[in-house]
Amino acid sequence: MNLSSTIKTIQDIMRKDAGLDGDAQRIGQLAWMLFLKVFDQREDEWEDDDARYQSPLPEDCRWRNWAAYLVDTQGKMQPQMKPSELIEYVNNTVFPQLKELEVHGDPKKQVIRSVFEDSNNYMKSGTLLLEVIEKLEEGIDFHDLKERQQMGDIYEQILNDLRSAGNAGEFYTPRALTHFMVQRVNPRLDKRETVLDPACGTGGFLTASIDHLHAQLTAQSSTADNAAIEASIFGFEKKQLPHLLCSTNLLLHGIDVPSQIEHRNTLA
Repeated sequence: MNLSSTIKTIQDIMRKDAGLDGDAQRIGQLAWMLFLKVFDQREDEWEDDDARYQSPLPEDCRWRNWAAYLVDTQGKMQPQMKPSELIEYVNNTVFPQLKELEVHGDPKKQVIRSVFEDSNNYMKSGTLLLEVIEKLEEGIDFHDLKERQQMGDIYEQILNDLRSAGNAGEFYTPRALTHFMVQRVNPRLDKRETVLDPACGTGGFLTASIDHLHAQLTAQSSTADNAAIEASIFGFEKKQLPHLLCSTNLLLHGIDVPSQIEHRNTLA
């Protein structure tokens, strides 16, 4: 099953849940789950790079410690929790801790808290939630570079759902157009130019800018050049769901701490 089919299957499962009312809630539910899974897989990379790495997430909130499937003694993948336990755990353990996460100046914790402060678990069926987790575990591996690249297609799919969800006044720019406009503006890494999208939505212009800047790296580029790309990307987004999707999108594009993507109203 390819990535797009996996997401469609997950949305079909969610339609059976009595707690989810309409596309907007289904997308919101999928978005926070994708964020935790993507963040967990990025943490694998950070741990490989730094043996002293410590997660900004409470241990009992990390995807690997409650959602990820484990291999049993027979070599079969098994869930960590029973369906009857799952909803209560998400509602009473995961969400309260992430919504009230103490930041203490840690930018990663700030990103996590801002992502979850207005998010909710809408699902009421532990059985269906476990099915969603199973599909995410089976069908999505962001360690795979090809799957990361396919995420752009998934965002197109999600955005089409957002458009049809009746959110008046919201306009999402097609990827072909964002890439064309970034090419014309041509932000330059050697000049340390910065990019700001004051209504960044799910991050289409910002990820196109990241790709454009990465293309300017050479074999002689330093770690500082890579860090300069992360430091050059800024965005503001008023609505919670696009902000969550944008943060996840930037994690997939190699931005370790998307703290420059602020959840706020630019006009304020």
